[in-house]
Amino acid sequence: MIQLGMIYFGLWLALTLPGHPDSGSVTIERFARSLQPGEVIRLTFKSPRPLVHLEARVFDRWFTGYSDSTRMVWNVLLGVDLDTGPGGQDVKLSGNWEGGGEFSRVYRLVIKDKDFPTRRLTLDAKYVNPPPETLERIREEAHTTRKIFATASGTRLWSGPFVAPVSGPPNSSFGKRSILNGQLRSPHSGTDFSGATGTPVKAPNSGRVVLVRNLYYSGNTVILDHGLGLYSYFAHLSKALVDEGQMLEQGDILGGIGATGRVTGPHLHWAVRLKQTRVDPLSLVAVAGP
Repeated sequence: MIQLGMIYFGLWLALTLPGHPDSGSVTIERFARSLQPGEVIRLTFKSPRPLVHLEARVFDRWFTGYSDSTRMVWNVLLGVDLDTGPGGQDVKLSGNWEGGGEFSRVYRLVIKDKDFPTRRLTLDAKYVNPPPETLERIREEAHTTRKIFATASGTRLWSGPFVAPVSGPPNSSFGKRSILNGQLRSPHSGTDFSGATGTPVKAPNSGRVVLVRNLYYSGNTVILDHGLGLYSYFAHLSKALVDEGQMLEQGDILGGIGATGRVTGPHLHWAVRLKQTRVDPLSLVAVAGP
């Protein structure tokens, strides 16, 4: 069954919980567009008994679960990084029952390979081979963004589904291998949207602004923390209209489309990091909601 561009696998796993004869069984459902690099996977965990905590370990990372008001339905978003190779992966689920006792189970994923297309761009030479006087700035900016993405706040700040920050279809897909001025560079780790300079860019979901800064490569940039290690990164803005520390709701305007930094023309670059994994923002849109 197709829902919002997402394949609903409808897989469920009934598990008997040893040591808890009154707990019955739990089910785990998987939602994803595909099981490939760059995808977000949502596991929905349903239990006849409340849990007070649930997390999943896979790809050498911990992903934190979040529940409904009953604490009997939990979701966890898993990020399959852009460089993840094909093969089987065990998702180790663990948590604590309300009233005491631990829960643990293993859910199996099989990641398939994916071939990404290649794009060739011609840019100002200083953005392909930066002059020596800019290197310290570039290193410092990379350290700052890595430190942000490595921090996972313990509170979920988003709710419901994510939406694209601008209207209209994307014009450059996630994961494309980039050849800049004839030189191979890092793959495209976000999704681009075309638009006239100044076109409003809106928050795809609620979160806290953790960075507003002009960066060498991405120009005027805003980073929004959605909680639990999930971040949105908006680059090449004409200007930012928010301040660090500000809370935004879905649909709040955070800036305008621009052509600042390393660009060939006005557009928005929207990137998403989930526990430091590079994932396609449109995959998040497809699976994060109910």
